[in-house]
Amino acid sequence: MRYQPKRSRRNESGQATVEMVLVVLFLAVLMFAVVDFGRAIMTRQVMVNVSREGANLAARGTSFSNALDAVVGSAQPLDINRNGYVILTAVFRDGDGNAIITNQLAKGGLPTTSHIGSGIGSSPVLPNNQIPTTNQILVAAEVFYQYEPVTPIGKLLGIAPSRRLYDAAYF
Repeated sequence: MRYQPKRSRRNESGQATVEMVLVVLFLAVLMFAVVDFGRAIMTRQVMVNVSREGANLAARGTSFSNALDAVVGSAQPLDINRNGYVILTAVFRDGDGNAIITNQLAKGGLPTTSHIGSGIGSSPVLPNNQIPTTNQILVAAEVFYQYEPVTPIGKLLGIAPSRRLYDAAYF
């Protein structure tokens, strides 16, 4: 049997420290990314619910102002009054097939332009499958929200797919 010199543990302890630092750093970056990505998905889901609720309330006869108050209040944990904007639009199609905006109301702290159209009496821009039938009213709810990552890694890498999120629902 050959003699093998003993290795010094002092030499190996530096290697273990470096490996530990690299693993902890990788896990911290991964954890921050998961937190910000999860928050972005949650924000998007809340926006989908708010837009559907707003369009549904307005289509069932609730006044636009009451429907806006209800959806802004139910949008928690999102702060629509500071970082978001909700626009309700009513579109009427007359007997000649012309669609016009008959009512539009907005609320929030991040004013923006509607993707459907702006101004009562103007022509709307609607997806092909969302045109109201003759003598019917279509209610659209648009929700805009400025998403901000909370972790330093999320801010550095821009984890959110888009900082300004948008959703629309039609009833």
